[in-house]
Amino acid sequence: MTATGTAATPTLPTTRRIAGTGLATASGVAVAVQSRINGELGVRLADGIAAAVVSFGVGLLVLLVLVPASPGGRRGLAALRAALRDGSLRPWQCLGGVCGAFLVATQGLTIGALGVAVFTVAVVAGQSGSSLLVDRAGIGPTGRQPVTPNRLVGAALTVVAVLLAVGDRLGDPGALALALLPLAAGVGIAWQQAVNGRVRGATGSAMTATLVNFTVGTVALLATFAVDVAVRGRPAGAFPAEPWLYVGGPIGIVFIALAAAIVRFTGVLLLGLATIAGQVVGAVLLDLLLPTAASHPTPTTLLGAALTLVAVLVAALGPPPRLVRRAAPPPSP
Repeated sequence: MTATGTAATPTLPTTRRIAGTGLATASGVAVAVQSRINGELGVRLADGIAAAVVSFGVGLLVLLVLVPASPGGRRGLAALRAALRDGSLRPWQCLGGVCGAFLVATQGLTIGALGVAVFTVAVVAGQSGSSLLVDRAGIGPTGRQPVTPNRLVGAALTVVAVLLAVGDRLGDPGALALALLPLAAGVGIAWQQAVNGRVRGATGSAMTATLVNFTVGTVALLATFAVDVAVRGRPAGAFPAEPWLYVGGPIGIVFIALAAAIVRFTGVLLLGLATIAGQVVGAVLLDLLLPTAASHPTPTTLLGAALTLVAVLVAALGPPPRLVRRAAPPPSP
């Protein structure tokens, strides 16, 4: 305690930061798998918005069963109501699901034409820069985080890595124009992770934060789908019989819940970079092992994937995020 009555700002434990980084990387691989699943569902239904509604809707149904059935989930829902009532959680901080819905919609709309790797580079380009800004603005649960040299270099290396990984596809003007959608989705991911972390902090439950995310996202997608049907008519494709095409939503639950739980240990930028590394590695593996017409893996793709891991390591070795602690009140006269 200093003479002015404020406590020194503690740093987050290194072991938790490293563990959080590993979990975020694994969840990034899951996102790459989700992207392939939702992209294929969008092709089968001939409607990317319909595929996104199915993905989010299945995830929401799972959460509506799991969260109220668990004591922690019920406590989280009660805490959510209390936090919104007393103003410690603002309504706009519950809108992260809109960004998640947009990301899932772009998976169904673009991956059939772009492939997972090119989709990933577009998401990364938006996510890396916006993660720095979100951390700097203090939107996440760790509060304002400085733009240190390690964090800046890590973000820049990540963009270079994914550009190298899919550089042979970037000369296609059509692909670049279509890539603007996942680019915008990437910008939103950092904000989504930050505000979902706020909801998790206010409720004490990652699953409650995930339920809020899926509820908001599903409502946004249903409204968009209604407009889509009114303008273009019902989807031309039929619902496929393969069960694996409907697990994109449950994969999203794992990703959102993990991100909401660990962002307070990593900060938004490191969480984003680790997720990016997992996404790129997962995308490369999918394009190598389960190629599609849009998949063109090359040796430079593998080199770019390896460089993303280096970028995450550079950012992780920098100074850890600092916990936000309010100043102690002045002594009574």
